[in-house]
Order: sequence, then structure tokens, then C-alpha cells
Amino acid sequence: MGQKVSPIGFRLVRRKKWLSTWFANKQEFGSIIGEDKKIRDYLITKPACQGASRFQIKRMSGKIEVTIHTARPGLVIGKKGAEIDVLKNDLRNLTGKEVWIEVEEIKRPDLDAKLVADGIAKQLERRIPFRRILKKAMQTTMDAGAAGIKVQVSGRIGGAEIARVEWYKEGRIPLHTLRADIDFSQGRAETTYGSIGVKVWINKGDEVLVAPKPAAGG
Repeated sequence: MGQKVSPIGFRLVRRKKWLSTWFANKQEFGSIIGEDKKIRDYLITKPACQGASRFQIKRMSGKIEVTIHTARPGLVIGKKGAEIDVLKNDLRNLTGKEVWIEVEEIKRPDLDAKLVADGIAKQLERRIPFRRILKKAMQTTMDAGAAGIKVQVSGRIGGAEIARVEWYKEGRIPLHTLRADIDFSQGRAETTYGSIGVKVWINKGDEVLVAPKPAAGG
């Protein structure tokens, strides 16, 4: 039996950061996790957050700071900051707490697994042949400087009666190598003949290990 583990969870602390940063006691823990999920579910549905990859939530003394990582920061901020004010007010009403929103631009969207997966899903919904979509996405990501990429689609691909899994890989994807910076994400295409799952792994390169300098006088 294959034992699968999330490439993100596997690299937490060493290469990746938690998407939620806060401390809670046992009584509050469950309600705060539920509140984080509510915030993310709300933001995903907003047109202003189209092109957002992830939402980082930080809590400190009754205040919530939400950082939106997006390839289209202008869409989130809006004209003279109108959109971001709407998001702040809606989140304040949703949580009953003071909310700050920061926007961080993703400068290289072709190297972000979430944005690549969502792009593939949108094209599948437009009934473009899946092999063409996957090969184009792989080529674009490799041209952007990735060390490797693997893409996988599963479901009734092309409207076939029997669901199947197809995947393509280019370059290196060493999932067991902790120093490799592997970005992983999933997407879903809602087609007329059912849902098609999309998974994307992108290797952004290995961490360079710097040898410690000898102690002075040694």
C-alpha cells in the first residue's frame, strides 16, 4: 500500500509556514479553527479574491490580521481601496472582531501550484482537450524557472463513461527530499459530466545548505 503524505505538511517549519498563526487553550481551540474556516470560505467566494492563492490568518489580542496572497492585488484593493474596505466590514460582521487586511502580490503566478491548478480547472470547464491544457501548463511553469512539475487529473476525463486518472511529469519532483521546495495544491473542475479533480506539484528548487563558519581562533 502506498503511504501518501501532504508535501506541505511534510515540510512545515523547515520549508513552509502555517497558514494560521495563533495560540488558544482547549476551550477556544475548536471555535477559532471554525472561525478561520469561515473567513477563508467567505473570501474564496468574493469576486475580488479571484486569483488569490492562499489566506494567512494571524491573531493577536482580539484582533485578526488576514494576508491575501494574490496574483491580482489591484482587484482586491479596488478603486481607492473600496473593495478592501468592503472585505474588512464584512469580515468584522462575520467574526465580531477587528480585522486588518494585508495584500501580498504573487510576482510569479506560473510557479504557484494553487494558481496553476485553478487555471487548469477553468480550462477543463471550457471543454479544451485535457492533454493540451496539461502540456501547456507544464511548459509555462518550466519556462518560469521551475526545477520540475507533475500534474494529475482524475474523473470522467473528456466525458468518458469510466473515470480514470492521468498524470504527466517533467523535471524532478523529489517528494521525500526535505530540502526540495515542493509546492502542492488541488483544484476542481465542475463539468457537465461530473467533477474532475486536479492536483499540481511544483519543485521550485533545492535549499542551498551553507556550511557553518569555523569559530574564531579555531
